[in-house]
Amino acid sequence: MQAMGARVSPVAVTDARARRHRARVGAKNGGAVDNTQLLEEHDACGVGFIASLKGERTHKTVKDSLMAVGCMEHRGACSADNDSGDGVGVMTHIPWKLLDKWCAANGISGFSEGSSAVGMVMLPTDGAKAAEAKKILEASCVAEGLKVLGWRAVPVDNSVVGPLAKMTCPVHEQILVDGAGLEREELERKLFIARKTCEKSASSDAVLAESFYICTLSSRTIVYKGMLRSAVLGKFYKDLEDPDYESQFSIYHRRFSTNTTPKWPLSQPMRFLGHNGEINTLQGNLNWMASKEADMENPIWGGREPEFRPICNPAASDSANLDRVAELLVRTGRAPAETMMLLVPEAHRNHPELDATFPEVHDFYDYYAGMQEAWDGPALLVFSDGKQLGARLDRNGLRPARFWRTSDDYIYVASEVGVLGDVMSNASNVVSKGRLGPGMMIYADLETGEFKENTEIAKEVSARLPYGEWMKAIDRVKGIEPIGATQLDPIQLIECQARAGYAAEDITMIIESMASDAIEPTWSMGDDTPMPVLSGRPRLLYDYFKQRFAQVTNPAIDPLREGLVMSLAMTLGAKGNLLDTQGKETPPVMLDSPVLFDSELEHIKNHPKLKTQTIAARYAAGGAAGALKAGLDKLCEEAAAAIRAGSECIVITDRPDQGPDSPAIPSLLAVGTVHHYLIAQGLRTRASIVVESASAFSTHHIATLVGFGAHAVCPWLALETCRSWRKSPKVETAIQRGKMGDVSVEGVQVNFKNALNKGLKKILSKMGISLITSYQGAQIFECYGLGPEVINTAFKGTVSRIGGLTMDEVAAETHMFVQSAFPGEAEEMAKVEARGMFQVKPGLEYHGNNQEMSKLLHKAVGLGGGEKNDEFWSAYQAHRNDRPYTCLRDQLEIKSDRQPISVDEVESVADICTRFCTGGMSLGAISQECHESIAIAMNRIGGKSNSGEGGEDPKRFETITDATADGKSETFPYLRGMENGDVASSAIKQVASGRFGVTTSFLMSANQTEIKVAQGAKPGEGGQLPGKKVSPYIAWLRRSKAGVPLISPPPHHDIYSIEDLAQLIYDLHMVNKNSKVSVKLVSQAGIGTVASGVAKANADIIQISGGDGGTGASPLSSIKHCGGPLEMGLVESHRTLVENGLRERVVLRADGGCRSGLDVIQTALMGADEYGFGTVAMIATGCVMARICHTNNCPVGVASQREELRARFPGAPSDLVNFFMYAAQEVREILAQMGYRSLDEIIGRNDLLSQIDKAPAKTSSLDLSFLTTSSGEAGASSDRIAQPVHNDGIVLDDKILSDPEVQKCIETEGTYTKKVEIVNVDRCATARVAGQIAKKYGDNGFAGSLTLDIEGSSGQSFGAFVVGGLKVRLVGEANDYVAKSMSGGEIAIMPPPNSPFAPESASIAGNACLYGATGGQVFISGRAGERFAVRNSLGEAVVEGTGDHCCEYMTGGCVVAIGKVGRNVGAGMTGGIGYFLDEDGTFESKVNGEIVAMQRVITPAGEAQLKGLISAHAEKTNSPKAKAILADWANYLPKFWQLVPPSEANTPEATNDVKAGVEATA
Repeated sequence: MQAMGARVSPVAVTDARARRHRARVGAKNGGAVDNTQLLEEHDACGVGFIASLKGERTHKTVKDSLMAVGCMEHRGACSADNDSGDGVGVMTHIPWKLLDKWCAANGISGFSEGSSAVGMVMLPTDGAKAAEAKKILEASCVAEGLKVLGWRAVPVDNSVVGPLAKMTCPVHEQILVDGAGLEREELERKLFIARKTCEKSASSDAVLAESFYICTLSSRTIVYKGMLRSAVLGKFYKDLEDPDYESQFSIYHRRFSTNTTPKWPLSQPMRFLGHNGEINTLQGNLNWMASKEADMENPIWGGREPEFRPICNPAASDSANLDRVAELLVRTGRAPAETMMLLVPEAHRNHPELDATFPEVHDFYDYYAGMQEAWDGPALLVFSDGKQLGARLDRNGLRPARFWRTSDDYIYVASEVGVLGDVMSNASNVVSKGRLGPGMMIYADLETGEFKENTEIAKEVSARLPYGEWMKAIDRVKGIEPIGATQLDPIQLIECQARAGYAAEDITMIIESMASDAIEPTWSMGDDTPMPVLSGRPRLLYDYFKQRFAQVTNPAIDPLREGLVMSLAMTLGAKGNLLDTQGKETPPVMLDSPVLFDSELEHIKNHPKLKTQTIAARYAAGGAAGALKAGLDKLCEEAAAAIRAGSECIVITDRPDQGPDSPAIPSLLAVGTVHHYLIAQGLRTRASIVVESASAFSTHHIATLVGFGAHAVCPWLALETCRSWRKSPKVETAIQRGKMGDVSVEGVQVNFKNALNKGLKKILSKMGISLITSYQGAQIFECYGLGPEVINTAFKGTVSRIGGLTMDEVAAETHMFVQSAFPGEAEEMAKVEARGMFQVKPGLEYHGNNQEMSKLLHKAVGLGGGEKNDEFWSAYQAHRNDRPYTCLRDQLEIKSDRQPISVDEVESVADICTRFCTGGMSLGAISQECHESIAIAMNRIGGKSNSGEGGEDPKRFETITDATADGKSETFPYLRGMENGDVASSAIKQVASGRFGVTTSFLMSANQTEIKVAQGAKPGEGGQLPGKKVSPYIAWLRRSKAGVPLISPPPHHDIYSIEDLAQLIYDLHMVNKNSKVSVKLVSQAGIGTVASGVAKANADIIQISGGDGGTGASPLSSIKHCGGPLEMGLVESHRTLVENGLRERVVLRADGGCRSGLDVIQTALMGADEYGFGTVAMIATGCVMARICHTNNCPVGVASQREELRARFPGAPSDLVNFFMYAAQEVREILAQMGYRSLDEIIGRNDLLSQIDKAPAKTSSLDLSFLTTSSGEAGASSDRIAQPVHNDGIVLDDKILSDPEVQKCIETEGTYTKKVEIVNVDRCATARVAGQIAKKYGDNGFAGSLTLDIEGSSGQSFGAFVVGGLKVRLVGEANDYVAKSMSGGEIAIMPPPNSPFAPESASIAGNACLYGATGGQVFISGRAGERFAVRNSLGEAVVEGTGDHCCEYMTGGCVVAIGKVGRNVGAGMTGGIGYFLDEDGTFESKVNGEIVAMQRVITPAGEAQLKGLISAHAEKTNSPKAKAILADWANYLPKFWQLVPPSEANTPEATNDVKAGVEATA
């Protein structure tokens, strides 16, 4: 990693300390957590353990764990000084032998194993404060009847600590305690209480709260940890290298923190567990824990529960909070395995193995689902209480976890294999190798030596109590039909719709569309309407909230193809007491979904166990100050009274209508206010909140209501609208004419509910959350435009950084809807009015991209290769710069601190243009003509175009030399205005989750490579290209099937967490060491912390996009309701990078609604070095903003693949050149007015921005000080841009390429074999070799043969980007991402020949192998992990078993599995063929049959393909299983299943009746 200077000031660290102290003090007050605190810290890591099952205590166990954690250094990170580690540590048994010797030498008696305890304590460096801390801890111990024997100074070597970590390095001492004869478990509880009371006593002192921390206080375990690099842990803590330090087990952990403020206590392991991953559900978990802890009690604590409350602390990390809850449950008497099962439940539904072996486990999980929401997210958790030791993987399997066992009864678990470097030397001793699959657990009893795997553990835990009997008493609400009769007459309906805030387009484009199609509507382009707080028109309260989404620190999940892990099940009733380990307390009603029909709501209202009370949410109108607040107070009091009277369910309703004098309180405001009021009263977990709402009709509305506390929602007016629409003459006529299916009145309501359910799953999945119970009350939103009064009343803890509407202003906005629905005397409303939210309508809501704007721009640039027109450019500028307030920067003005200068003194147009980029628009979403014209234009001006997802035609990589005088070229005959010297290659090549078209030659043609983590129009989701836009040419580029829709997975397959992103950055640097790597993020609160992590992960460039970005196709609600303003994300990222000393490592690129030079200046002042232009670039080349990109019917051929429409494309490269020349000149003119000579001088100077005096129409309380406060000093922007590509030093491939024989082989296309040894820190091995071949010959043009014969444990991404002519053979084992984006060639992996295990039973390759492969062959003699061959296009593979989701999203190629596979096989598989050996008859239950068909191998071609690949597998790997199959072919062939997607149904491999001319179908 390239070294950069540290710039972290002591002041910044002090400020951070004060901030965290305020957070801790605030946490004591209970109630909802402040989500701002949660956004300051994220982490991911490498983790594992070593243990003897025979009870042996050795120093070797400790020594090996230090070696193992050292071999996972790449899974951690360092601060800005490149020396202070983010954290590393070990948990072991207390080293009794070492401490006994020390006590004897120091005259301390009474210290002995079984009766004594040790506390590992971090103390302040100030001697007086340290003495004060020790005194507090001693007093807490004595108060519990314990005797303090003394203190031991832990021997450390401070010279190995990095400079930043040294600033906050504490003093380390151990307190030695005598247990006063207490039984061991009672002693542990006493120690627990002593620690908790000590922490409480110390928390009121700011210094002690920050620098006094008890790592462990136990009679069994101890933790040594710190802000260190892995390699120096043992050197810093001298005890760890002492031969007398012996333990039976050791948990080890290396941390990657996205934030860089040194925090020694957040290093891991914690007191009970070590965690690799990110808890996506943390906000909800903390909110609910704060809500229910008042009811958590157990006799074992003797009424002392208040002494350890609050249980959680939002200022701590996700891992620390999970550890707090788990530790409490274990101390209360739950077994560690049961604790982990109820906190981190597996996806137990749709689980063939569980169904077959122990279905009773469903009852266990269902019982606790109503009491404890899941702590969900990518998580490998290793845990121990000193007696038991185990590991648990999250329900999605989103962290790697491998384990192996040796013949001397040692068990090893690690995030990676190869951490001990002994795969070859110790091969004969390894008796088994496995992996933890999704939701799996392994467990070792350190006292008895028993070792158990998942099914056995589940059986044992589930059988402890009669969960099945208890669940029989639960009322599962299902099968209640919706009502068929309409409840309102047409006029009443229209008036209700208007009062509720419906617009005409809401009814037609959302409600009726979902009622008809059962899915959310798809739309295109971005959201270019004003933010609600800036708009002069009324907006629903829901619109002020933006959904949060996963990016980098945690992954989104896939609701389309991996929906089996998701659930919308919700319970109603009191939650019960989590600390009651024996009792029967669980909510009495279970719903399949939080969306209710009217009939289901009626059932709930009359449920005898719920004792439901219905409360009207209304207030007195008339504009009186405080009326809305008074209505809310009354609502809260009524709800609390009902619960105290025994009700377990409150229905908040806005029915029946009571006229204009008593309007409804907005449902979201009502729900949030009651939710927080009940939390404050200690009543929240005693009853559920159900809302009966007129205003809720979209997925976003339901999500916000649930997210802010509702258990269920009945969207009664939307359902009535569905019924009325179905009964309308228009629909009846359409059905009679066959234009619509004959769906019943009940059916359209079912469709509407199904659409809402699918949309809810999508919204959950964006945040990486699987269960609605973890989303409910989690407040996973951020707010833009509501002030503190509203936030603190109804949305406490929600991030809201720009102020906004007061309660009375909310009432005024609500009244605007009410007034619109009450016409004058004797008048009737004929229809609901349109509002113009989705399409430009004259006189309605303003859109930034509109027809007038596009016409002006076309005339200004001379569309079609004409001359520029200054007059029209001036008109375009005026149109842009004088527009209505649309985005936050429209409320800012520039106030320079200098006098104007001549424009001649300002840097040139050419220099400014080099900072310009275009957005990532894929060839497929837009036409070939538009895509190539943009690329040529950007190359002409020295800027950068972006390929988007989907690859590029290799012909574009060459310089154009055949242009004629009239601008024509034979190479590009469909383009106009060509010039010799033009290049049509996009400088930025995008690598997205779909991996479409990502070949090695594609990457080698890049100047920069962009990782698209998120997209502004739909962050947290994958891309989608409708089938009608997948022309044969697009299909060829993307290695897919023409006419078949292409849906990209959300970005998670190799970006599970920050260290996985670091790995992908490493991979891209490896294959093309001359290409900078950028990471595309989307603005949201907390992005500064994410950006810090990305900078530490070695990215060269970070792009910050606004949430309003354009798109070719996206769910409508995603366009409107997800992603924050560019301005907020940009300022936060720049500021955080400056504070953390990381700003000089990276270039910041801004992308969000830039349309002019003024936008460039404003974003430069906010910290951007480069400037992205998206939609406007399309407009400049001819787009007319028809907003029908998703239909393939673009009238000017900009966003269509239809030949006849593409022929209409009006643009030429010079059009875009002219636009950028104008924009650059505008930049120069503004700089001259400001008195500055270059962008370098103003970048990051947001102190030159000031909020304008004129407030928006709705409120005068907007506060943009976040944007105008100085972010501190940084270096010169041009220096950041000019710095070389970040490198990773000398790597294995460099050594291979330094061999003259290898170079000769490549240059002469000769033949050569080279032997290589590899270890797990050798990551992405062979990629750079492949890149050198591809640079010269393309992906499959190398006629030579280079063989690399490798031994050892390879690091991640082994064989990535391998190309034709390169053969790689690995004897040993591999980690995740084998053969990632392989373009050709051959890879073979096999275990060492003297391994005693059968290869088909052993895991020797990791997750996501063959991800995005576009060619080549892979043979693995052993099992692989999850998501094998995900998005494989043309690769062929043989493997001897896989985990879940095999062949997911596959579009071509062939996969053969000759061993057992996991569930969900073939999900999203639209191309290619799979062959699966089914020896136990269980395969059929594991297939996702949504797309693929199952059949036996019925054709000669199919048999030949299968047998040929197995024969090659036997030859390449010497596989015993393959040889056995071939030797008994006649008996094995009938046991194979063939998976055939529709696009392959007419191939010789799948049918003996191939039909000519039959096209692929979706």
